[in-house]
Amino acid sequence: MSVFIIAEAGVNHNGSISIAKRLIDIAAKAGADAVKFQTFKTENLVTKKAKKANYQKKNSNKDQSQFHMLKKLELTPLMHKRLLSYSKKKNILFLSSPFDLSSIDFLNNLKLKIFKIPSGEITNLPYLKKIGGLNKKIILSTGMSNMNEIKNAINILVKSGTKKKNITVLHANTEYPTPIRDVNLRSMLSIGKILNVNFGYSDHTLGFEVSVAAVALGASCIEKHFTLNSNMRGPDHRASLEPKELTKMINAIRNIEIALGSSIKRPSKSEIANIKIVRKSLVASQDIKKGEIFTEQNLTTKRPGTGLSPFKIIKFLGKRSLKNYKKDQQIK
Repeated sequence: MSVFIIAEAGVNHNGSISIAKRLIDIAAKAGADAVKFQTFKTENLVTKKAKKANYQKKNSNKDQSQFHMLKKLELTPLMHKRLLSYSKKKNILFLSSPFDLSSIDFLNNLKLKIFKIPSGEITNLPYLKKIGGLNKKIILSTGMSNMNEIKNAINILVKSGTKKKNITVLHANTEYPTPIRDVNLRSMLSIGKILNVNFGYSDHTLGFEVSVAAVALGASCIEKHFTLNSNMRGPDHRASLEPKELTKMINAIRNIEIALGSSIKRPSKSEIANIKIVRKSLVASQDIKKGEIFTEQNLTTKRPGTGLSPFKIIKFLGKRSLKNYKKDQQIK
């Protein structure tokens, strides 16, 4: 099954419908399976006195409150509908992460097939119950959480009505950008093994090498932020891929998918012709007369591999030759 790649536009539209459409264009052209935005009503998400995260302070006006910053990044209901329609036109799945209860209802009314739960909501009981009750496919990010918190969230979703097989859990780190030393990618495998759940990776590192590594380890879903330009003003731009980088990442992931192949070790179609050229056959290391005893001194192995396998040498050692052999002649 192909890796599900989410191109995370997030709030990198900076409140502009035209930028949001350009991001959809880029995601579709790059070959992503879905483009994802964020749905929230600022008044329902954050108090007016809430502080920004350090990475938000670095990449936006540090004197603004989190409330003020997010208010400028809201997508209106009409903008959602226009972007959903535009995504369908571009043949890419439209997704959005709801950040409050009313946003869950709104996205459900838009008939979204998949609900993406952001890391900050993993301990939000009313939120999890509401999404779980929709019985949709769910992608759950797990930044800042431990295994027990993830397990509790999954249990709530399942008890509320979602089938476990429809839940994909993404390992994540919510620092933007995530330092390589803090990625801890092996914990993605622990999530899958311990919780017996589909797993993937939400990547906030610079570049995309960790996303490719996650696919090589078995991730079924990759989420990665992207932007028009990483130097744009806004909280997430600097930790996002630019258009050409997004394309390179997706191409690399698709190549890794092909390279992973099956679990069966056998010669590939492309190398079968090399077997006779590269392998060796049992040959005479010197002239051998009829009736002469075969020894390790008068037998050797040389290319090409069109004769007897060198493994057959034990059947000849100590026995008499039934014919004359010239040096380098294959033994029969």
